[in-house]
Amino acid sequence: MSPLASRFSLSGGCHCGQLHLSFSTALDPASIVPRACDCSFCQKHGAAYVSDPAGQLSITMPSSDALRRYRQGSNTADFLLCSRCGVLVAVVFEQDARLYAAVNARCLAQPTGFGMTTPASPQWLGPGEKVARWSQLWIPDVSLVTSGT
Repeated sequence: MSPLASRFSLSGGCHCGQLHLSFSTALDPASIVPRACDCSFCQKHGAAYVSDPAGQLSITMPSSDALRRYRQGSNTADFLLCSRCGVLVAVVFEQDARLYAAVNARCLAQPTGFGMTTPASPQWLGPGEKVARWSQLWIPDVSLVTSGT
């Protein structure tokens, strides 16, 4: 069996449909436990993140203007939001010219559902500790694609 045959492809996007997400993972969605960050920004957006260190994520948009970035806290990660409807779709950070991401689970249309959400408290970690943790947990294969439509 090919590695791709055992992968789950989850799709979704923002509320208005301007941003499209495609998350590929070998993990069964029912075994994935979304992490609800307890920082005030994520709390106000109701975000709960999912990732797979062996996964892939593609975010497709009609133009680069469709995506807004917001950096807060330790200035280590960028939150990705739709420029039209304001939905928080993912969070990313870059290390060694590689983009890592965690997806807001509430933006995915998962057929079987994820496990119960668990709280996470990265705000209590230093910037170096955050990067070390994220580089182990987050999706390391991320592409931001402009479709030009």
